[in-house]
Amino acid sequence: MALSKQERRIRIRKRIRKVISGTNETPRMSIFRSNKGICVQIIDDLAGTTLCAVSSRVKEIAEQKDIPKIEQAKLVGKLIATKALEKGITTVVFDRGGYLYHGRVKSLADAAREGGLKF
Repeated sequence: MALSKQERRIRIRKRIRKVISGTNETPRMSIFRSNKGICVQIIDDLAGTTLCAVSSRVKEIAEQKDIPKIEQAKLVGKLIATKALEKGITTVVFDRGGYLYHGRVKSLADAAREGGLKF
């Protein structure tokens, strides 16, 4: 029996998470993508804490109406990079969360790199 899209994504996500783990020096940058928006968190897995998080529902991004989702993802990437640099985080481990590295996920990652994060 074939897997549904969600089951396939969860299987890939578990496979990725076996290998990737965030520490205090290099936290994990985790992405969640839905049909309406995109969220990103920077997580220290050893302490079990979220160091900073940004969503497309943040006031600065949500106020901009009628922009494409890829542009929203770019704005989220730039915003997470500035927040991370304010907290002294320069390098992260990228966790795409089982999503393909394409479209919104790729534009968020590229914008975060342009903002100064290294991964």
